[in-house]
Amino acid sequence: MSSTKQQNELSPRESRVIGALLGVHAGDSLGATLEFKTHTDIAREYPLGLRAIVGGGPFRWSPGHATDDTDMTRGVLLAYHDYKTGDDVARLAGDYFINWLRGEWPGRRPGSRPEDIGCATVVGLTSYKETRDPDLAGAGEGSAGNGSLMRCIPTALFQPDPQKLVEESVRISKITHDDKRCTVACAAYNTIVSKLIDQVDPAEAIEAGLKVAETLEGASGSVCQAIELGKSLNIARMAEKGPPPELKGRCSGYVLESLSLSIAAVLDPRSLEDIVVDVVRIGWDTDTNGAIAGGILGARDGTTAIPRQWRSVLQFGNEFEKTALDILRRDGA
Repeated sequence: MSSTKQQNELSPRESRVIGALLGVHAGDSLGATLEFKTHTDIAREYPLGLRAIVGGGPFRWSPGHATDDTDMTRGVLLAYHDYKTGDDVARLAGDYFINWLRGEWPGRRPGSRPEDIGCATVVGLTSYKETRDPDLAGAGEGSAGNGSLMRCIPTALFQPDPQKLVEESVRISKITHDDKRCTVACAAYNTIVSKLIDQVDPAEAIEAGLKVAETLEGASGSVCQAIELGKSLNIARMAEKGPPPELKGRCSGYVLESLSLSIAAVLDPRSLEDIVVDVVRIGWDTDTNGAIAGGILGARDGTTAIPRQWRSVLQFGNEFEKTALDILRRDGA
């Protein structure tokens, strides 16, 4: 990926917005190689972690190819790009998801099914095809995977109104994941990211996300607990020792565990590269955990924190940068 705009020409805000998008893509593409592998398997194969985007994995990706995490993030990004006053941005996103499901997507054959797609996403999009109603399409309570958290970040980047940010985060999640744990996690995560884009300290940004979760579910709610747990987790230690007992799902796709990992990641003072490598080392849902952590870290550190060798191979790297700059320019941000 050759940069659309020289990195040193970007404003701090532009760098963080683009960094968040490329962070999702890079974390996804790095983690795709090791998806479904256990911590023990990864430690045996890559004792110091996988540090290059090499492709492969269970779906035999080419290096830098988007998986469902990046593809669906692209759908939300394009919804904000297309948005005009009076539009329903959740419906715009849902329509892009349907295009993706049908294979009407770059690098895909029309009519082909996505290589990698979660069960709740299939259920939700099947319903959405019939109703075209984002509020009625989700897979229902009890489906609490991380498939909406992985794609939600464009709302944080392009919706400046805090209340609308929460509302749009919830509604875009509900297209596929309407379990309250998912909708509240998206709203809290996006609130944190929006604060980071404004150069707020990570600890303060997390408190803003926690307040949103408290408002939506109460102070004793499961998302609040996941955020608090994230504050106590140590990414480097988990990369060495594996998931701790507190993460009972072993980081295999539960939305609250992915949220906790992202909180731990953004509080880690190390470089984006080292943190994302270590998140992937933890194992199991490595692409999605990498994407969610990569996005929040990109918002914290900006695009230059993402290694050049990672940025250079990302399928949608140029498009993400150009689209983000188009939206920022249009909105005067």
